[in-house]
Amino acid sequence: MPAFTATPAVGGGTEYSLSVQTLLFMTALVFLPAMLLMMTAFTRIVIVLSLLKQALGTTTVPPSQVIVGLSLFLTFFVMSPVLNQVNDVAIKPLMDNQISMQQALQTGAAPLRTFMLTQTRQEDLALFV
Repeated sequence: MPAFTATPAVGGGTEYSLSVQTLLFMTALVFLPAMLLMMTAFTRIVIVLSLLKQALGTTTVPPSQVIVGLSLFLTFFVMSPVLNQVNDVAIKPLMDNQISMQQALQTGAAPLRTFMLTQTRQEDLALFV
């Protein structure tokens, strides 16, 4: 199929056709909720707000949808410096064709990795290594 092509790029990388890029983008969107749960403070915020709701003795007010919405808002607030850094070092240079997709993924992962490592205790990391 001519619509699905991969051509070697000048810097040694690979450039994909628009249809392949669209397929990869849609696949990334499928994994976005899982990444939200695993790579941000969303789960921690939901747990804290749920415990606060139970500590106040209100089992139905506020509803769980409100807690999830508030947690989502707070997650975006907490993650905004990290996301701004990813935008500055990876997304903008990629859109300006200054770096390749592979370089953007590597440089964009660094701020997320730093954020996740600061939120993890060293004892927990040693358990998995």
